[in-house]
Amino acid sequence: MNNISLKKTYSGKVRDLYEIDDKRMLMVATDRLSAFDVILPEPIPGKGEILTQISNFWFEKLKHIMPNHFTGDTVYDVLPENEARAVEQRAVVAKRLTPVKIEAIVRGYLAGSGWKEYQKNGTVCGIRLPDGLREADKLPEVLFTPSTKAEVGGHDENISFAECEKIIGKELAAQVRDKAVALYTEAAAYAETRGIIICDTKFEFGLDENGTLTLMDEVLTPDSSRFWPKEHYRPGSNPPSFDKQFVRDWLEQSGWDKQPPAPQVPADIIGKTAAKYREALRLLTE
Repeated sequence: MNNISLKKTYSGKVRDLYEIDDKRMLMVATDRLSAFDVILPEPIPGKGEILTQISNFWFEKLKHIMPNHFTGDTVYDVLPENEARAVEQRAVVAKRLTPVKIEAIVRGYLAGSGWKEYQKNGTVCGIRLPDGLREADKLPEVLFTPSTKAEVGGHDENISFAECEKIIGKELAAQVRDKAVALYTEAAAYAETRGIIICDTKFEFGLDENGTLTLMDEVLTPDSSRFWPKEHYRPGSNPPSFDKQFVRDWLEQSGWDKQPPAPQVPADIIGKTAAKYREALRLLTE
């Protein structure tokens, strides 16, 4: 990604940002993979292009729910042709927004850290749930479970809705919760018709210059969500992974302590993960 003549202003776990002007930036999705908040040594070939196409599909599909970060410009409007051609599948021209300082996590099913907490306390992120739920059960209602937004290398921390209100204000917290639940609910219903169950997902929001809440970053990708193949879904067991959870499962079994540096992921796991990303794109968009 070093062949872009714009000034790079930020390099995150997955995305690099470049300055265009005071209203716009170029967002480029790399092939880096982050798991447990650590960037893995091996990239996933083609991942940035696939994620960008999945996000773009959802931004378009869900734009009636809320505005998003698109400006209407293409990479060809802001880069020389040779540079634009090199990144056109993995870059978008995005509005400069003020990020909302929480991660908006929405859960539709009982899995992952939520399942672990439920087994101990009967709660998910402090929210009391009925007794007797099994792993991967559909939740009685969709849950909004915000977390803090960690710097690169840090860990996001689950917080209560009351803490979320303290961080971003009551009015904005309610707006973020309602929009996140609406986005997830519509997307999950559509994905299920394409053979994918969206167990949970994470949205990123920003405020534009007028204070309007705007959907940004990436949307409902295999990196920001837990996708399950519907045909293999059986409540009571952890469904086979359809996303970067595949790599996370391998890392969990590897004995790694989740502190940098991450171990070298075997080539066959990298290859299978790339295939999962491609399959998700095909199922959702074809």
